[in-house]
Amino acid sequence: MSLKVCLPDMSQFITQKVAQAIDEDLMSAAGGFSIDQLMELAGLSVAQAVQKTYPTQKHPRVLICCGPGNNGGDGLVAARHLFHFGYKPSIYYPKQSKNDLYKRLVTQCNNLDIPFVEKASPKESDVIIDAVFGFSFSGDVRDPFKEVVRDLKETSVPIVAVDIPSGWDVETGDPENQFFSPDTLVSLTAPKLCAQAFKGRHFIGGRFVPPSLAEKFDLKIPKYPEGDQVVQVQ
Repeated sequence: MSLKVCLPDMSQFITQKVAQAIDEDLMSAAGGFSIDQLMELAGLSVAQAVQKTYPTQKHPRVLICCGPGNNGGDGLVAARHLFHFGYKPSIYYPKQSKNDLYKRLVTQCNNLDIPFVEKASPKESDVIIDAVFGFSFSGDVRDPFKEVVRDLKETSVPIVAVDIPSGWDVETGDPENQFFSPDTLVSLTAPKLCAQAFKGRHFIGGRFVPPSLAEKFDLKIPKYPEGDQVVQVQ
């Protein structure tokens, strides 16, 4: 059972512009973080949220749907951690990045014999991680991701979305119900504006934000239980 802790002020949700500024500050010379460090922390947060919500005894098969950007990288990291947590992850990654960081993440998964599948099959999974699009996404969902986003809307398998449910606008969400609504949302660093419309289980994974940055952006950092990387706020 995960410990529920409410944010002091759940009225605080950040815009896309603020989210981008926070990432820039974290990865600046003053912030000291690298992109792979933040990706590692994000992926671990997602894996821990899955472990707390969907125990491996009842939900061993986890399908991770990865996009070509940072959200996809978070998904690859989560897959690796889930393997070590005792799950049986598989990865749908149809548009693989040529960036060295992502190639190394793929190699790490290959070294664990985590299968990369050519087609996402929700029916063959017990949990699905949506790591397709993040807060930088805008516009229409295009191939090769149109089919998987459609399948996520139609499936009854529980979905865990990484930061932003794929297809949602980072600020307005999905007001016309065009896309799926996940069962669980893992907001990274701080919840984005679209999370105001989310009614499911909500975790925050941001146990790396220094107090000075939290003060600069007026972030209300929740109290994380013990050694956890995530905290449930809804």
